Amino acid sequence: MKPFNHISVLQAEACDHLNLKPGAVCVDGTLGGCGHARSILKLILPGGKLIGIDQDIDAVNNAESMLSEFSDSIHIVHSNFSELPAILDSLGLKGVDGILLDLGLSFHQLMESQRGFSFQKDEPLDMRMDIEKTSTAADIINEYSEFALADIFFRYGEERMSRKIARQIVEKREISKIASTRELAAIVREAMPLKLLKTQKIHPATRVFQALRIEVNSELEHLENFMSQIPDLINSGGRLCIISFHSLEDRIVKQSIRSWENGCTCPKYFPECVCGFVPKLKAIVKKPIIPSSREISINPLSRSAKLRVAERI
Repeated sequence: MKPFNHISVLQAEACDHLNLKPGAVCVDGTLGGCGHARSILKLILPGGKLIGIDQDIDAVNNAESMLSEFSDSIHIVHSNFSELPAILDSLGLKGVDGILLDLGLSFHQLMESQRGFSFQKDEPLDMRMDIEKTSTAADIINEYSEFALADIFFRYGEERMSRKIARQIVEKREISKIASTRELAAIVREAMPLKLLKTQKIHPATRVFQALRIEVNSELEHLENFMSQIPDLINSGGRLCIISFHSLEDRIVKQSIRSWENGCTCPKYFPECVCGFVPKLKAIVKKPIIPSSREISINPLSRSAKLRVAERI
């Protein structure tokens, strides 16, 4: 396998806000092409330790090759970042000084993995980030009920035409199994009203593919599970940086940070808190950091990225 293209979104901004120093222990929960990992290692060495995690075995194998020179300072794990508590426990660590998550697809997954993450190429409908998972996008498209498909497209893709698209898919799969990305993209396009096709700025299948990927990989469940545990995983003064790429992810991150920062349930007219809430995180940036126009021009995939930062109190 050739080395990955390691384009990383908001790389300088994320590493700057992690506020790391030599000797720190940091987690890169989504190794991808190792762009962020390399930048982190420069900040924490000498004496530091990087725990690199990815659920994609291709990314794990790539990291073991690309970061081999740092083998004494890095621990690479094939897992999902939501399993971080168990991973830290296995390493005898109670907490770390920084955690970074980049929730976007890697260039390799989009362009080279041949798993059908993009409709730009005609590939099998797979979309599994972890190929050890059993259910693929093709399984969902060909086996879920019309109601379930419409719900996924609306809930995870915020697709207004979800019901019509789901109906079209069910009709087509009765004739023959839907197996490829181009085939699915064509069905979605066919379901769209001509007026909407003329006014849409994005490809008509974009939201459907996003929704399918989220469903296949249980992405929002993993993120919610991770955010529910996050304060116990970071040392006092340590920081969390999360780069998200669509509103559903960003909403989970924002609301979770807010709940750990100000989750008091007492009525506003109470003179003091009696519910016992103790803040555990504080937001370092009130509004998300977004890529510069220069970064977007170099890497158009970064255009929807948002970086949120919180610090353990």
